[in-house]
Amino acid sequence: MTSPTSAPVLRQAPAGDGWQRFSPAQRLTRFLVYLAIVAAIVQSLRHVEVIPEFLYDAPEQMVDLVTRMWPVEWAAYGEHVHAPLVETLHIASLGTLLAIVLALPVGVLAAHNLVPSTPLNLFAKLILVSSRSVNSLVWALLFVGIFGPGALAGTLAIAFRSIGFVGKLVGEALEEAQPGPIEALKASGAPWVSVLAFGYWPQVKPAFWSIALFRWDINVRESAVLGLVGAGGIGMALDSALNLFQWDRVALILAAILAIVIAAELVVTQVRKRVI
Repeated sequence: MTSPTSAPVLRQAPAGDGWQRFSPAQRLTRFLVYLAIVAAIVQSLRHVEVIPEFLYDAPEQMVDLVTRMWPVEWAAYGEHVHAPLVETLHIASLGTLLAIVLALPVGVLAAHNLVPSTPLNLFAKLILVSSRSVNSLVWALLFVGIFGPGALAGTLAIAFRSIGFVGKLVGEALEEAQPGPIEALKASGAPWVSVLAFGYWPQVKPAFWSIALFRWDINVRESAVLGLVGAGGIGMALDSALNLFQWDRVALILAAILAIVIAAELVVTQVRKRVI
């Protein structure tokens, strides 16, 4: 006897009507993108011109280099490393401070809600892009040619490289500010400076300190190599030791750079916890 509540019969969907994640056009596009990536990699490998002989004895050369660096010439720290290392910190700190002073007005001009003028916004963004597009070593070479070798060229290189980074992030933080407090200040007749100081600054203050600390941390790393092109700091001591084949002193300088980078990271972390 058949039950009146028998289960319905499931019919199989015709072939070709099943669900597909991508349409044929999307699958073709994905295939072309993957093909272009593979072609770019193959083309790049063809033009790198790797010399196989150098690859074969690379482990042996590495072992030989490490053997020459050991033992480390710790006794040379006080006479040859300490002063350039301190100069590196000065270059990073002064360069970051100068970058902040120069980048804040540019960041304000780049924020459309603060300066509703498209030509000024585009001009400010052009400055920021120009700063970021030039590597710090290129800036250092430029300023070494203008001011001569030394810490001044390194400081200006760090500053002009950092303007684009700081100004772009500050400008974006200003554009993302909540309009409520700002509209209240404007409705009460507050001047533009008061709106900026009491409407925008409290909202962008955490982002500003994060940007400044993060950029200083980056600049400590970058200033350590600017001396390779004559821009002062520990890089000049490293370049001198490399030219004289003083591998034990090279090891000391590399250890000092690693130590100062780790110390800068710890300082930034602790300051960020207390300030933000």
